[in-house]
Amino acid sequence: MADLTSMRNLGKEMARKLRSVGIDAPEKLAEAGAKTAFFQLKTRYPNVCLVHLYALEGAVRNVDYNRLPPETKEDLKAFWDGLKNKGGFPS
Repeated sequence: MADLTSMRNLGKEMARKLRSVGIDAPEKLAEAGAKTAFFQLKTRYPNVCLVHLYALEGAVRNVDYNRLPPETKEDLKAFWDGLKNKGGFPS
């Protein structure tokens, strides 16, 4: 089984946080998807931010997060804003 740090954009600290919410392999992150994984992280680690969401999406897609298509970033930002506006997590 490959380690999460083998994925683009994910370092040791992000891998540790992902493991703490039950995502312990690249396959599990891909299956959960960036939004679900981010929501789980945000619930446990309130300081994770929008850039972390971009990094997770980049990891799933195997691209650097700063090379995500603009429409993908817009979708992720809308997800982030929707959660904040609905009180989905602490800001």
